[in-house]
Amino acid sequence: MGLTKQYLRYVASAVFGLIGSQKGNIVFVTLRGEKGRYVAVPACEHVFIWDLRKGEKILILQGLKQEVTCLCPSPDGLHLAVGYEDGSIRIFSLLSGEGNVTFNGHKAAVTTLKYDQLGGRLASGSKDTDIIVWDVINESGLYRLKGHKDAITQALFLREKNLLVTSGKDTMVKWWDLDTQHCFKTMVGHRTEVWGLVLVSEEKRLITGASDSELRAWDITYLQEIEDLEEPEPKKIKGSSPGIQATLEAEDGTVEMDEAPVDRILSCRKAGSIIREGRDRVVNLAIDKTGRILACHGTDSVLEVFYILSKEEIQKKMDKKMKKARKKAKLNSCKGEEEDLEINVEMTLKDEIQRVANIKTSAKIKSFDLIHSPQGELKAVFLLQNNLVELYSLNPFLPTPQPVRTSRITIGGHRSDVRTLSFSSDNIAVLSAAADSIKIWNRSTLQCIRTMTCEYALCSFFVPGDRQVVIGTKTGKLQLYDLASGNLLETIDAHDGALWSMSLSPDQRGFVTGGADKSVKFWDFELVKDENSTQKRLSVKHTRTLQLDEDVLCVSYSPNQKLLAVSLLDCTVKIFYVDTLKFFLSLYGHKLPVICMDISYDGALIATGSADRNVKIWGLDFGDCHKSLFAHDDSVMYLQFVPKSHLFFTAGKDRKIKQWDADKFEHVQTLEGHHQEIWCLAISPSGDYIVSSSHDKSLRLWERTREPLILEEEREMQREAEYEESVSKEDQPAVPGETEGDNYFTGKKTIETVKAAERIMEAIELYREETAKMKEHKAICKAAGKEVPLPINPILMAYGNISPSAYVFEIFKGIKSSELEESLLVLPFSYVPDILKLFNEFIQLGSDVELLCRCLFFLLRIHFGQITSNQMLVPVIEKLKETTISKVSQVRDVIGFNMAGLDYLKRECEAKSEVMFFADATSHLEEKKRKRKKREKLILTLT
Repeated sequence: MGLTKQYLRYVASAVFGLIGSQKGNIVFVTLRGEKGRYVAVPACEHVFIWDLRKGEKILILQGLKQEVTCLCPSPDGLHLAVGYEDGSIRIFSLLSGEGNVTFNGHKAAVTTLKYDQLGGRLASGSKDTDIIVWDVINESGLYRLKGHKDAITQALFLREKNLLVTSGKDTMVKWWDLDTQHCFKTMVGHRTEVWGLVLVSEEKRLITGASDSELRAWDITYLQEIEDLEEPEPKKIKGSSPGIQATLEAEDGTVEMDEAPVDRILSCRKAGSIIREGRDRVVNLAIDKTGRILACHGTDSVLEVFYILSKEEIQKKMDKKMKKARKKAKLNSCKGEEEDLEINVEMTLKDEIQRVANIKTSAKIKSFDLIHSPQGELKAVFLLQNNLVELYSLNPFLPTPQPVRTSRITIGGHRSDVRTLSFSSDNIAVLSAAADSIKIWNRSTLQCIRTMTCEYALCSFFVPGDRQVVIGTKTGKLQLYDLASGNLLETIDAHDGALWSMSLSPDQRGFVTGGADKSVKFWDFELVKDENSTQKRLSVKHTRTLQLDEDVLCVSYSPNQKLLAVSLLDCTVKIFYVDTLKFFLSLYGHKLPVICMDISYDGALIATGSADRNVKIWGLDFGDCHKSLFAHDDSVMYLQFVPKSHLFFTAGKDRKIKQWDADKFEHVQTLEGHHQEIWCLAISPSGDYIVSSSHDKSLRLWERTREPLILEEEREMQREAEYEESVSKEDQPAVPGETEGDNYFTGKKTIETVKAAERIMEAIELYREETAKMKEHKAICKAAGKEVPLPINPILMAYGNISPSAYVFEIFKGIKSSELEESLLVLPFSYVPDILKLFNEFIQLGSDVELLCRCLFFLLRIHFGQITSNQMLVPVIEKLKETTISKVSQVRDVIGFNMAGLDYLKRECEAKSEVMFFADATSHLEEKKRKRKKREKLILTLT
């Protein structure tokens, strides 16, 4: 057999040209102890950390394939939770930039993530209508909360009580008791989707934002507090005691008769609403960490900022109002009007929540984050719709607060989609041009070197010598730029319609342009005298025109400069002789217009890509179609041959880039990565690099490796990936007591959990084989009357000659904490009796009691019926009961002892150096500072 043709693999090298993507939210993160300087933004599948002061990207948290939809920093500032489009959640360490923990539980995109106050639990809400609470420390799921009928929009933990409040697109706000994991209250006061909610005023008030122009405020009363006022009573009956009923009536005005107040933990009463200036829906609603600043925005570019008054400030206001009212009443009584001096002052919601200012950004807001510095300054950072990050500062305590824009990150990307790309002849500079600007990037550092303003660009190339660039625009103009100075040298009206395509002539003395005015124009470069200086500068001269019957979409020179290919709106490609402009061939066969085409380096082949999703390969000698390939699932947007070969790349609206062999008509490889349709790509003159641009605003660099690519292996890998995907998409095994397709547990079946279950099964089988061998060996030794050497299993040898049971234990320890339950769920029952016997051994040894108990209780929960009905397992369970209880109490005693020891050490240290530790110290310091300031003020006033 002859050698197969060798191809080289292209791999994704970098994502650049993107500042932040639209799907996720921007958040402030603490790095190197600094707050308010660094922000994390979603960037397609990655997360970028930007330094707002320098405008630099300082860290990239690498994602896998799925787009980022949600970010949430942990309260200690050391971690960042990232939610993805496929429902997975990863927790990254901000110190190392590594994502060590992965949670798989949701079936659709994660829409909200929130940590509790200590950062031990994480609540995630998703488009699949479920909320899952995760244990971050143990790296496992705690429980799934079902009840919403549409996507979850927000979830918040309460600080004082073990409650969770969530809102959804189903117009509901639900309160969950996390001790019993059930929903004890559903608020139905909204007519439209609830897009956001926040808790303010020491969690005594809830503010919700819906699809209208008001923010609704709800007063929360905790019923335990009301009950505590009552005398202790005997056990209550469903009807509730009259005492509480009365208190509630005073609070609420009305009592809901259908559910007795005893069953509920709190009551909610509408306090009123704040009218926003925006007329559309609330997109984001948030408060800062101190809970004093409330901000919200709609689908426009205005952020409305409100200030929430504290109890003391409200009291002061009330006293002032009271004084005024008394004065008024006195005046009235002096005038002789007989009036009661009974004065009543009502506090309205407007008095408690004051409008501070509006922050107007330069484009539509997608998300924002607030940080309130101790000096009283408020910083607001915005991720805008046009690939931009802006930071504003505002002092809410001034009489007329004015927001000031303090920094913005703009250089790292275009404001709109990049429509054309080209490489310089030395493979180093990359040009990208969009609707308003041209940027020149250094390929190796991915830094933007030049930014020049332009009109809406459609096509471009570097002039030979790489000192100037030419841009063709939507209005039919040619724009010539000088790279060294970044100046526009000249603008020429070339076509009456859009200038769709340009092709540099192979002799590099001129170029050809094709436009929507049904003409092809030929241009030559020339040097003209510059009016401003003594030197000459580059210009272009129009030499001749070829008039056609249809709009021109694409033009391309053949490498020997004898032929010119022109694609027209009538779905054909016409080929003309360059010297005489006589017609030579017509290539017809596409059902829709040809958008892109290229001629191979030897002039033998022409490949055309069309909106009908096909690529056709033609011979340029007779115009015969060699092959028609169904290339993409949507329009083919760009096509280019790799220099010095018959391989070519196509880019499609189906978000894929594909490489093809034009000789064998084979699909070689697919480059996946973009999350929206791809507009264009450029291949470097050496063929080692590709740059592509997409509607997701990102530019991607792909690099040719030295790794050979064998087609059969590639197909095999593709099939494997498809199989793995289908395995994880299969239905979950239903647990007794659950309906099919309904999942109570927090995890979901993935290929990792299936593999982990297989590893357990293999380990148990090895254990069975080895124990059987040992029995045989003993019998042989007995028969022989002497020790016979026992052959050791190579796997056990690799683990350091451990026993088979210890090997099983190692496998259990090796399974990721977040995948443990799911792996046990997939495990067939036939392995469970062996596992239970082994667990008994392990627990007696007293190592990893927590892990073993977790596995044990989970297995008992899911196989309860089969285990209890199996007579053989009764003694095993009895033994397990004894050993587990004694060992768990032992572990508890050790932990208790350690806690007491640490407490004692803390007291000792404090006594020695008379220093307050931890939280007490900081509050003490603040108090001292406050007193000192007061003293200084007094001294100043006295002097």
